[in-house]
Amino acid sequence: MTQSSILILGAGIGGLAASIALAQSGHDVTVIEKHPGLRSSTVGVGIIQQPNQLRALAAIGCADACIAVGYAAAYSAKHLDADGAVVRAIPGPRVAEFPEIAMNGITRPKLHRVLTERALAVGVSIEYDKTITAVRPRRDHVEVDVSDGTTRTPELLVGADGVRSIIRAHVYDEPVEPAYSGKSVLRINVPRLPEIDAILRQERLGDDGERIGVGFVPLADDLGYMYLNIVWDRSVRPDTEELRELMRSYLAGFGGPAGVVRDDYLDAADEIVLRPEEYLIAPGPWHRGRIVLLGDAVHAVTPNTAQGAALAIEDGVVLAEELAANDDLESALQAYGDRRYERCKRVVDYGANARKWEFDPTPDFDPVEEGIRMREAVVAPF
Repeated sequence: MTQSSILILGAGIGGLAASIALAQSGHDVTVIEKHPGLRSSTVGVGIIQQPNQLRALAAIGCADACIAVGYAAAYSAKHLDADGAVVRAIPGPRVAEFPEIAMNGITRPKLHRVLTERALAVGVSIEYDKTITAVRPRRDHVEVDVSDGTTRTPELLVGADGVRSIIRAHVYDEPVEPAYSGKSVLRINVPRLPEIDAILRQERLGDDGERIGVGFVPLADDLGYMYLNIVWDRSVRPDTEELRELMRSYLAGFGGPAGVVRDDYLDAADEIVLRPEEYLIAPGPWHRGRIVLLGDAVHAVTPNTAQGAALAIEDGVVLAEELAANDDLESALQAYGDRRYERCKRVVDYGANARKWEFDPTPDFDPVEEGIRMREAVVAPF
């Protein structure tokens, strides 16, 4: 497909990655973002960059920069008992491009900075504090009304606007909405303790038999984050102090790194992030006419997969590849969806099934072994 004008809604990870890949292919790319600036458009604590994400980042010229400001680990994960003793170490799969790295941890602000700087360097225009107010498909373009009062006429509109996508309604006749896993995740930044040299997972059983899982991710030489998965009514939104006491109650009975954070660092945490765990796999095709979706807009995953950002970045790379490989837009967008659907569905299904297993453990599903198989599958070329 020849050089085209492309408008992307959403300057998150997927939108920025797609903008870079498309601009590298010679397209004229503009990104519209509802938040007023780079800092306010980053939501969350940190990102686990599995090998397939690093490979996708390499395709858009961002992998080395991420590794330079992150924490590259030689092991993918370690499982600890409630007292902090290592009971299993998982080396994790590798990709040829980064044979020594099992995962790279990075803060969201640093990742967004790397992606934004690269996007600007390859000629992407990013417009903050704006959104799309109306979409009118036409034969050879899309009329897009923007909140600044302008009307844009891109040849392709990309919805990279997340799990609550407003562009999704222009692709599907019926509503497509995410499902709640029944669990939410609490996250706080913590100093990187010496033992946090990979993704750590500690578990214990509560008095009522509930499986309580707490984990750690290294983000830099001196920084990590702790996450705590809890059964939660998503309509309840406690304040920071209530969340602090909630975390303290769940961390009771833990030794090891969880106990250290509880006793030495929890009181000092100035921000505690609470997010519901949702999942979604939208049916194909992921496009209609000159409108196409990517990232969480079509395949939101639960965080136990550590694949949400990776899949979104891969989407952008594949979209650019298929636009370059096909002479007509319809064939390119169909090929993009065909390449992505089963890969993304496998990850979504694993995450959802692992969460369901935590509520109702069955002998026919082992979340650890299934997770290993899923991660081995996604290191295959995308």
